[in-house]
Amino acid sequence: MENRKKKSGATKSGSQPEFDSDTNIWSFVTTRSTKSWFLCISLFAVLIRLAVALHPYSGANTPPMFGDYEAQRHWMEITVNLPIREWYRNSSANDLGYWGLDYPPLTAYQSYFHGILLKFFDPASVSLYTSRGYESYLGKLLMRWTVLMSDLMIFFPAVLYFVIVYYSGKSTKEKSSMAWHTVMILLNPCLILIDHGHFQYNCISLGLTTAAVAAILSDRDLVGSLLFCLALNHKQMSAYYAPAFFGYLFGKCLRRQHPIIEILKLGLVVLGTFALVWWPYLYSVNAALEVLSRLAPFERGIYEDYVANFW
Repeated sequence: MENRKKKSGATKSGSQPEFDSDTNIWSFVTTRSTKSWFLCISLFAVLIRLAVALHPYSGANTPPMFGDYEAQRHWMEITVNLPIREWYRNSSANDLGYWGLDYPPLTAYQSYFHGILLKFFDPASVSLYTSRGYESYLGKLLMRWTVLMSDLMIFFPAVLYFVIVYYSGKSTKEKSSMAWHTVMILLNPCLILIDHGHFQYNCISLGLTTAAVAAILSDRDLVGSLLFCLALNHKQMSAYYAPAFFGYLFGKCLRRQHPIIEILKLGLVVLGTFALVWWPYLYSVNAALEVLSRLAPFERGIYEDYVANFW
């Protein structure tokens, strides 16, 4: 059998290697700089998200609750039209039986800022009382856009931060897996389908948690604690990770020269972050309890909010 003929056209010294038929596309991408391969993977991940966003979602055109899109839209309606102290309070203007807010205050603030965007471009989509079941094309397009922007601004940078920190100090051979691990995280089908298929914002709490892990791995424990507290204050499901964060950070404090001081510093960061997020509801015990009663589903049935396995 004849040997394969080598292709001519060797590159000059110091220039980029030629891309020919013998070069694997994946190898071509991943042998570039971190910035280059992350950009390529991110573009592909965005295309997948956009493709998913083109498909239907649960509850569309299905009264009386209209599904996940209506829940997120209604929270924007409530937060942009009512005073902050009434966001978690049952009233004639805020019927908690109809998609009442049941996530921590950071989710409410996120709904408020996204609601401002909707109100600017499509005021009818967040009009108080009259927007229930509102499903215009522009409204859904804007909602899709807010999810994608949240992903790009929080989750994507957090993933890049994590893989850089995780692989720092490792051998060149081990670092060759950086791009592959980035793909596995950014193309997680569960996150894409839930967030971009059904108008959710898990990318925010997961991005904050991922960034918290990266900060702690790089010995920025106080920054990591702040970020994880923000994740907890965005979605209470982040509490599932709390024992791991607490155990790891507490163990690190005990191994320090002044463990009491280190524990106090962490405690101050945690208390300060929670106080800042919850500040509008700390003016009275009843106001704080109104929010807490929405986060813990005892009054509405123990199987709500996906915490039945914990209880």
